[in-house]
Amino acid sequence: MDLTQTQYEIDNGVALVTLFRPDKMNALTPTMRKELIRIFREADQDDLVRAVVVTGAGKAFCAGADLSSGDSSFDRKVQEGRKVPISEHRDGGGQISLAIYKCRKPVIAAINGHAVGVGITMTLPMDIRIASKDAKIGFVFARRGVVLEACSSWFLPRIVGIAKAAELAYTGRVFLASEETKSGLFNYVVPQEEVLTQAMAIAGEIVENTSAVSVALSKALLWHGLAEDDPQSVHLIDSRCFYWAGLQSDAREGIQSFLEKRAPKFSMKVSTDMPDFYPWWKEPKV
Repeated sequence: MDLTQTQYEIDNGVALVTLFRPDKMNALTPTMRKELIRIFREADQDDLVRAVVVTGAGKAFCAGADLSSGDSSFDRKVQEGRKVPISEHRDGGGQISLAIYKCRKPVIAAINGHAVGVGITMTLPMDIRIASKDAKIGFVFARRGVVLEACSSWFLPRIVGIAKAAELAYTGRVFLASEETKSGLFNYVVPQEEVLTQAMAIAGEIVENTSAVSVALSKALLWHGLAEDDPQSVHLIDSRCFYWAGLQSDAREGIQSFLEKRAPKFSMKVSTDMPDFYPWWKEPKV
């Protein structure tokens, strides 16, 4: 891919995505948005990618939206040069979040520095978040006269609970990642120099020990299970998935490698070997 504001490299099954505007603290632009959407669609389809790690170049992860347009930065009529019907507008941050959400590979945020506004909301659909203890974090939208975006009003309360989500959204305060070690917002809060190392270690553990199809189905079960009304409906879905998985070659390899005390050699691919009932949910038209 021809990328100018991001970097994308694959090594030993792990795709490393780097937000690359270090001189601007990796502030999000329309170009970066388009590149990230392309990257996650590519990672979803590429069987060489087993896990994705996202980080920022330089000292920041992402300082939020690029506000260089001044007080018209959020005025879509000015930014797009035309009046867009409100029913047709689609939030750019939300487009990134949905691309991440739809990616069947596990995505790990290596938040190496400050993450504010869309810089933090884009990490919410990522499966695991590791943050530098000194990183400044902020859901600052109410302090800018706008509202939660990037589907964060769906993701945030599911991650930290409605009361903590309300506190973070209503105050718009900026806080250190080390202040929220117990909220569930981050899996790990570590020194800055350990962030990417920890993220890559988790990604490597996934690559070396798990079935790609098992992980993709588990990801779908977890995220889509959040929308189910009752554990009984989840029971019907995971029963179907488990029954199907038990008939596949990866299950036989998983058991045999365990009995033989060796590393597994899973062969099934996400691009071609998902069950015929996947997806089992109805996708809305967006």
